Amino acid sequence: MDKSEITLERMRSFVRVAERGNLSAVARELGLGQSTVTRHIRELEQAVGVPLLTRTTRRVTMTEEGRRYYADCVQVLRLVEHAGDEARSTRGAPAGRVRISCTAAFGALHISRCIFAFQDRYPDVSVDLSLTDERIDLVREGVDVALRLGPLAESSMKLKSLGQSRRMLVAAPSYLAERGRPARPQDLANHEGIRMSNIAGSDVLVLQGRRGGRHAVPLAGRLRVDHGLAAREALAAGRGIAPAHLWLVGDLLASGRLEHVLPDYSPPPVPLNMLIVPERSGVARVRLLVDFLAGQIARIPGIEKSPGTKQN
Repeated sequence: MDKSEITLERMRSFVRVAERGNLSAVARELGLGQSTVTRHIRELEQAVGVPLLTRTTRRVTMTEEGRRYYADCVQVLRLVEHAGDEARSTRGAPAGRVRISCTAAFGALHISRCIFAFQDRYPDVSVDLSLTDERIDLVREGVDVALRLGPLAESSMKLKSLGQSRRMLVAAPSYLAERGRPARPQDLANHEGIRMSNIAGSDVLVLQGRRGGRHAVPLAGRLRVDHGLAAREALAAGRGIAPAHLWLVGDLLASGRLEHVLPDYSPPPVPLNMLIVPERSGVARVRLLVDFLAGQIARIPGIEKSPGTKQN
């Protein structure tokens, strides 16, 4: 096989297998049979003349030659995509696919609607939205942009701060009528708390006083959940007290299904950030979606500008 058989399709299959380390996962992602992806890799290795991947029963890894070739392939595919963006820009219609990962409850309640509005404006752009609270490897999972609540570890990703998510302590009127309304933070020790099993330290509630001061009180309870929407349902059903993001329960507060508890004390706000794969930040449709989402998210109740925040 000569070098004319080094096709973009085979390069794409190789790059994604190199990033994910799993042939079947890449086959599902690309909508191909696993045998087709395997053939792409085999034919590319034959055309290049060196083995690019090492296969074991559990994982696929790159050879030394494969690592060097991978870096070149990424550059080639990026140039091809950029050329396509430039060609499409002459008719003012961005097209192609953008993959987004978002904190689950925030994505279900708010980001999905933002994406609907974006696609109404740019009908040729396809969006894959993945909802998860797990901190995934963006490159490995083929994600362009991720929206994340909470502190972030050091990352090679491009970071765009979207502000802070305001939280408050809430409970249903029926629960408060039965168990009583706490008058001070220490009273929470006698209440039923709804805790998040996927958030470290949720058994201790930190509250900041309006007049200053920090209070750390134990929050016990029989119910733990790992999804914000489950916590929302539990609160509305009168199962206990919990700190909640305003964007999660704002409508329930407005309708009277939930009440603000200890209004002179509040849990600290949580940072909201957008992570962008650097190699994808220059792609026109990715850039458009990033800017669109930033503008829309700023209008969501409870998302407040961070003081002194610098954006990259």
